[in-house]
Amino acid sequence: MKNILFTLALLISFVSFGQTAEEYFNSGFDKASEKDYYGAIADYTKAIEIDPTAVSAYFNRGVSKSDLKDYNGAIADYTKAIELKPQYDTYFNRGRSKYNLKDHYGAIADYTKAIEINPNSFTAYVNRSRSKSDLKDYNGAIADNNKAIEINPNDADIYSNRGFLKNNLKDYYGAIADYTKAIEINPNLFAAYFNRGLSKAFLGDINGACQDARKSQDLGFDASKLIKIVCE
Repeated sequence: MKNILFTLALLISFVSFGQTAEEYFNSGFDKASEKDYYGAIADYTKAIEIDPTAVSAYFNRGVSKSDLKDYNGAIADYTKAIELKPQYDTYFNRGRSKYNLKDHYGAIADYTKAIEINPNSFTAYVNRSRSKSDLKDYNGAIADNNKAIEINPNDADIYSNRGFLKNNLKDYYGAIADYTKAIEINPNLFAAYFNRGLSKAFLGDINGACQDARKSQDLGFDASKLIKIVCE
């Protein structure tokens, strides 16, 4: 009988143990929702002390650290979460933290893992393209933008981004086509007008460049320098 009671006592203690970790996690989540990131981190840490295999606590603590711009700390937590359970969101978030630290190769590796898990992730392709662009791998970045457009052909920014990359490769006609498509989707995208104006200027289309520069100025972008060059 004593052995049975002892076993029951252990079971009760384990149940309490799990509930306490969950309570700390929930408290951390609530604090993070209120932007009390330091308080959230303290609670997630307590949850992890109680249950060192709490993947969600590592992940969410990483998110709070990232919100505080402690990207190295966030990466450490995401890495631990990946060791316990590899998931799309964890690779994606770790990639963002690495990008913020300008570790573009590391970011690309994580976005690639995220894409392997979810091949239809528009944002993973977009973010990987940014890292490739920062490394001046414009063709690789364009390939990622192409894939993002296949997934979501109605996003104006991605066409504008691809236009910028084509402009860097001196494919001005291709850039203009992309900026034009971006403007069709979002007629108020001032950056697309401005950059299309630049591409037109490189091709010697001064009137077209002037019109785009003025339109971008009308939409609130400071295009005064380009206007001075192509319109006066």
